[in-house]
Amino acid sequence: MLVRVEIVAVGTELLLGQIADTNGQWLGEQLAANGIASHFHQHVGDNHERIVLALRTALARSDAVIVCGGLGPTQDDITRAAIAEVMGVALERRAELVDTIRGFFEARGRSMPANNLLQADVPHGARVIDQRRGTAPGLICPLGQKVVYAVPGVPYEMTEMFERAVLGDLLERERAAGARAVITSRVLRTWGASESALAEAVGDRFDALIDNGRVTIAFLASGIEGIKVRITARGDDATHAAELVASEEQLVRRLINEQLGDIIFGVDAQSMEDAVAHRLLARDSTLAVAESITGGLIASRLVNVPGASAWFRGGVVSYASDVKFALLGVARGPVVSGDAAESMARGVRTLLGADIGLSVTGVAGPNEQEGQPAGTVFVGFAMDERVGHVALRLPGDRPRIRAYSAISALDVLRRELDRVASAPTVTT
Repeated sequence: MLVRVEIVAVGTELLLGQIADTNGQWLGEQLAANGIASHFHQHVGDNHERIVLALRTALARSDAVIVCGGLGPTQDDITRAAIAEVMGVALERRAELVDTIRGFFEARGRSMPANNLLQADVPHGARVIDQRRGTAPGLICPLGQKVVYAVPGVPYEMTEMFERAVLGDLLERERAAGARAVITSRVLRTWGASESALAEAVGDRFDALIDNGRVTIAFLASGIEGIKVRITARGDDATHAAELVASEEQLVRRLINEQLGDIIFGVDAQSMEDAVAHRLLARDSTLAVAESITGGLIASRLVNVPGASAWFRGGVVSYASDVKFALLGVARGPVVSGDAAESMARGVRTLLGADIGLSVTGVAGPNEQEGQPAGTVFVGFAMDERVGHVALRLPGDRPRIRAYSAISALDVLRRELDRVASAPTVTT
């Protein structure tokens, strides 16, 4: 049987909407990627009775619980005490943890506050997960055949502890339980179509899978990163699950391409800038960008890709019209236009000595510019002998229009690179 895992995120700030539960999102992705079933997530405030209730509810319907948060040194960090009550045991102070936490402060030339001693309290019978990035140790707390894992709420600390100690323990429990089924997923990342359009494109296939029991399709809206189509399969083993996903991916890709065109730009964690980098490397080309409306967002995305220096020459933030005229060779006149975008692309290609120039100019709003409404965007490109532009009308407020402009410009370049790559070679 599969081990069912539930995530309980502790913190009143989550309930108040002051922060987003990125820990739950990340853990859900990691569990799914490793074929571990997770059917419920909970949020609970910093209240002892309610944390106890959340844990007991989770244990009643799941085999393992991952609790995030509430392991700090302050009065509202009460996860340890709540777990101890659920286990029916007392907290005990571990001398070795006191020494470790004190050493953390001394290494930084500071004295340990007395409150940090609380982090050395452990429910009797629990195993400690050593802390390597902070002061709060994690816990592995057995309750019969079930288990509660407690990890810090700080994402930097939580991710390291989960990967080092929690995941391996969960997988070992699955092996001990004789679990045979394996869950695997593939995420197709798209840009340029709405969630409803995607749902309509694969609607018949979605309906056909409702009673399948093996494969499911889900749509995940990801804001400025587009719409994701997740394909999940439950196989008898890892090979079987991978085969099911691969087969379904081919069907879904065909349906999307036939009805919506080339909107799939990546798989799983691949970003739009990864897609562009892959194509530039394949043709051994370099890129330069000229940005107006985006103010450097495109260049920032590009340098997120490891090894970007091999193909990215640099960029010019030509926000003022005079910079476009003097530096990039744009003719004096309107700068929110296709002609201006093309001139910017040609100009930055020449200025920075790149093989390809990409540009973007437009109106972020909220006011009109040159008679053009907010959301009007022109993306220019200069590649080989081909120079052109694409006109866009993007929705949202000023920050969203700028963010949409950046990824849309990269998508224009991706498509243009594909068009050139697929063009037939003419011989004479």
